[in-house]
This record gives sequence, structure tokens and C-alpha cells, in this order.
Amino acid sequence: MTAAAPRLLNVIDVEATCWDGPPPPGAVSEIIEVGLTVVDLDAGERLSRHGILVRPVRSTVSDFCTELTGLTQAEVERGVGFAEACLRLSGAFAGRTRPWASWGDYDRHQFRRQCAAPGAPYPFGPVHINAKAVFTESHGLRKRPGMAQALTIAGLPLEGRHHRGEDDAWNIAALVLRIAERGDWPTAYGN
Repeated sequence: MTAAAPRLLNVIDVEATCWDGPPPPGAVSEIIEVGLTVVDLDAGERLSRHGILVRPVRSTVSDFCTELTGLTQAEVERGVGFAEACLRLSGAFAGRTRPWASWGDYDRHQFRRQCAAPGAPYPFGPVHINAKAVFTESHGLRKRPGMAQALTIAGLPLEGRHHRGEDDAWNIAALVLRIAERGDWPTAYGN
């Protein structure tokens, strides 16, 4: 008898260009970093962490954005194009077949918006889990907490820099595992 394949989950967090107020004329919010942590739900562990820097084409990194994320225009200029980032997610990380989670729906919506442009294939399959909603229900909360507040509620430390995609994905993955320990993480992924 062969052992069942582990239940792997991609935990995603994106950072995007942002401003202290409305965007400059002609600019749109674009993904500049994709953080990804691969989680083995059966083993209860975070297997790997990744950060993909993405070059924006219709906006630049503002001072406000740098203050928030730590990312500079010079750093993201060395990143890959958005279409290349999508290909990495769907290829190297089995994005189209592996379920994925994010803290809220912002990340899913941002990918959908950017993938509406020609040449940027949507890198994920149909199964997205809103970890914020699952955490809220698991803990019987009335209001959905931000990631940092959820870590405090769960008794977990914030590791790394908040608002860096790679670090936030790592922290969200810790929350996912805590939810799974409580027996509240969805076990069926729509199949």
C-alpha cells in the first residue's frame, strides 16, 4: 500500500505599490512582491519560504510604500515581470493544482485584476481559502482581525517585518497551522 501524498498548501501574501492618498495620475496599484510559504498540513509544518520581487510597469514605489514595506524602486527594478512571476507560481509551486490561502481576499482580487491584462496567466486553481475568515470563525470573533492582531490572539510571535510579503506569508502560515491544530482548518478543498 502506498502512502497518501501530503496535503500541501501555498500560503500567499502580496505587497503592491501604494500611496498616502490617491495614486498619481495614470498609476495603478501593482504587485511588487509575492511572498509564498509552502505548508504541509499533515505534518503540521512550514516547509519553505519564498519571496519573488516583481517589476511594476504602470507605477513606481512611493516613499510611503517604502516606509510601509521596506521595498525600494531600485530593488523591485531587479525583480521579474509579473507574467514571469505568475509562471513561477504555477510551475515551481504547483499553483494551478495546489490549494492556496491568503489573509483575506485582497491578494486573490489583486491577482485577478493584474491577470486581466494580456500575457499574464492566472497562476492559481479554483481553491482559495480566506485564512482570515477561517481564523475569525475558529476563534469565535465578531470582527476579522488583521494578521498582526491574529498572531497576538493566537499567542504567536510576529517573525520578520510586517508588510513584507515573504515574512507575512510565513506568519500567516503559522496561523494556518494553529487553526489546523484546533481542528478548524478546512479538510476538503472542494473535490
